[in-house]
This record gives sequence, structure tokens and C-alpha cells, in this order.
Amino acid sequence: MSLSSILSADAIDAAMKDCQAPDSFNCKKFFQQCGLTKKSPAEVKKVFGILDNDASGFIEEEELKFFLQRFNPGARVLTEKETKAFMSAADDDSDGMIGADEFQAMVLS
Repeated sequence: MSLSSILSADAIDAAMKDCQAPDSFNCKKFFQQCGLTKKSPAEVKKVFGILDNDASGFIEEEELKFFLQRFNPGARVLTEKETKAFMSAADDDSDGMIGADEFQAMVLS
């Protein structure tokens, strides 16, 4: 399954264009622009599964760096500042990983 089977390619492109510059990525804004905030909880969990590159059930900081590349393979990696801001926005239990429920809560809040 690919992200474009859940989100429109145009919406993904628009969201990607808005965060091309280093330190310009904002996860909440990105999720709104790509249309993820309008999806059902089940669809958000499917997106989580695609983003969880190693299928561990969690998105770890190392995977988070490559977040934009899961939407577009040619995209930049997140800066350390962006990665840490994303992690702190989503990691409710402070275990250093984002679980499916944490991801869903952040996207749909």
C-alpha cells in the first residue's frame, strides 16, 4: 500500500512544497495540508503502518528523520531540530518512540 492510495498526490505535493527549506517543517501543518487530518482513524493507522518503515509498531527517531521521503523519495531529511520537535509533539509517554495511538491522536487533534 502506498500513501497515494490514501492521500491525493496533489495534496501531498502541496504539503511537500511548503516545507522544502530546512527547519520549515511543522507536523500539524503538514498533516492538514496533505489531507491526513480529514481521514478516518482507520486510514490514519494505515498511514502510520506505511511510515513505520521497520514494522516495529513504532516510529523511532531514526525513521522520523526520513519522514518526508516516505511521501516523496526525492525529499530532504528532517533536520535534528525538526525531528526533535516532531517527536516531542507526538510522543505522549516520552519513551522516544511514536506508537500508532500517539500518531493518531496527534494527527486527529
